[in-house]
Amino acid sequence: MATITRNDFANRLRARFGLTSADAYKLVDVIFEEITESLINGEEVKVAGLGSFKILSKPERMGRNPKTGEPAVITARRVASFRPSNEFRERVANKK
Repeated sequence: MATITRNDFANRLRARFGLTSADAYKLVDVIFEEITESLINGEEVKVAGLGSFKILSKPERMGRNPKTGEPAVITARRVASFRPSNEFRERVANKK
């Protein structure tokens, strides 16, 4: 299975819309920066037909060190979460 990178996105935009390489890379960077900044500012990002991104706050909890089995505290943290839309799920499920 292949991995799609920022460069791949930029190259696809360049080929599809006839953008220059510089403009295609700037466009990809701006989109990702806007999503990131919105999440940092506590906003949920919804993309129609794709899904929504949001930040979840995870509380501190007890866990275990996988090497030793000793109990360990897992610190509180913020994590990014993506929830795919129903349309996206159906398209992925029906694509072979």
